[in-house]
Amino acid sequence: MPIQARATAAEAADAPAELWVEGYAVRFDSPTVLFKLDGQEYKEQICSGALDGADMGDVIFNYNHAGNVMARTRNNTLALTLDRQGLFIRARVDGTEAGRQLYEEIQGGYVDRMSFRFTIQEESFDFGEMQWNVRKIDRLFDVSAVDIPAFDDTSIGVASRKAEIDGMRKADLKAMRLRERINIMGMA
Repeated sequence: MPIQARATAAEAADAPAELWVEGYAVRFDSPTVLFKLDGQEYKEQICSGALDGADMGDVIFNYNHAGNVMARTRNNTLALTLDRQGLFIRARVDGTEAGRQLYEEIQGGYVDRMSFRFTIQEESFDFGEMQWNVRKIDRLFDVSAVDIPAFDDTSIGVASRKAEIDGMRKADLKAMRLRERINIMGMA
């Protein structure tokens, strides 16, 4: 799923639109070639469960790891979700000029991949595959939209209306359906 971007209508006529981007900053169990030496590929992969227990208390979203903060977990403009595939991010980027510009670049397809900055707690090396396996990440510092990713199967895009609906809490949907049934039955 590519990272997606979406603008929502503002509640007040003069309020700016909300701009959201989303996608996968990390894909589990998907090796990437780091470099080649004498014809041999050396790879790395982030193992399933590597982010379980990692410190993700204050993670920023930025562009090319440059440190220009466009969203962050601490102010609730960046949400991080671990699932079977990897680390899914959702960032509101309308709060800064750089964020609004990046939104346009993502929407235009100029930027469509992600990266992440972290420290390793546990890793291993498979000499048969010539592959580093990151088993445990100690701390996640940032997730970044990037020009050239280390892991090509990451993605970022403008959030779609479908993603917003899919993201609604199941309890909210259940309550909405119950209200509709009550209205149909004339009990409201």
